Amino acid sequence: MKSAYLVASAALLSGATTIAHGQELIVNSYGGPYEQIIQDAIIKPFEEQYGVSVIYDAVGSSQQDYAKIKATNGRPGFDVVVMTASQSLEGCREGLLEPLSVETIPNLAHLNAAVSAVAGECGAVHELQYLALLYRTDMLEEAPVSWTDLFDERLDNRIVLPTFANIMAAFLTQLMSSVHGGDIDNNIDPGFEAMARLAAQSIGFEQASAILESYIQDGRVWAMPFWDGRAQLLVDSGAPVDYILPEEGSIPLIATLNVPVGADNKELALKFVDFFLEKTSQERWVEGYKVGSARADIEVSEEARARKITTQADLDALLLPDLTSLAANLSTWGQRWEREVVPAAR
Repeated sequence: MKSAYLVASAALLSGATTIAHGQELIVNSYGGPYEQIIQDAIIKPFEEQYGVSVIYDAVGSSQQDYAKIKATNGRPGFDVVVMTASQSLEGCREGLLEPLSVETIPNLAHLNAAVSAVAGECGAVHELQYLALLYRTDMLEEAPVSWTDLFDERLDNRIVLPTFANIMAAFLTQLMSSVHGGDIDNNIDPGFEAMARLAAQSIGFEQASAILESYIQDGRVWAMPFWDGRAQLLVDSGAPVDYILPEEGSIPLIATLNVPVGADNKELALKFVDFFLEKTSQERWVEGYKVGSARADIEVSEEARARKITTQADLDALLLPDLTSLAANLSTWGQRWEREVVPAAR
């Protein structure tokens, strides 16, 4: 769920730009636990620095918001939107999102270039998660270290998998392809072969992350792929679980800040994006929301450093997909998943 309203009062921005009294800056952002975290980590410091008043209201989903951008030809009624890199690329291709540059957003220069390239010129990467291997600590005497550990006989009938409607399925197939001699973009056959074998020892498929996590919470499954951010929330809740970044690496879920091409308050929107990418903002965001960053110069706790993408070495180890190619292949891959992977399940 997303949508936040930033109501800007008269203020002097960066010593140069005056925002008219009562002018509104509307920013789409997530609801749920995200809401309080963004208030504390980003919005309140933004208010203090620029003298603006922020009202947060969670309405709609990212898919619905992007559909609105398309339906209104880039004039959806909000000025900043949180999306995924895939949506960012599509919106940029269709001319619906504003191209971003270091001239208007100086902190873009501090983001990892390879990660930024995946999101394209219209997306400012403010957050990274990765596909982790989540497991029950009370059921497995030895912690897994590799994606191949999912095939361990101890986990027979103790794994649940995402449906192909969840992007985790495509990412997991790409990872399995890489692990078994293929690659993540072109030679995907080994990935489908591995997923069919994995499906044979799974208990089935679920689409929603909330339902997927219920399986490991109640002990029906002992291991599963899951986003590291949500996995950390389960660890913090006291559940008998932990998660790893497998030794072969992982594919990141890249979140972006975007400005619709027809944004009413484009200048303030760009300042908000730049503020979110500042070193101290990224440090607060990593610690608060328990995600990774595309900035390698941030200083965070040892706990965050050990679990999240926060260093140059972490960034270099990511397997970065060609999201344009992935988007073109998703329909074909989805059909193949239904033919080869789903029937192999119990």
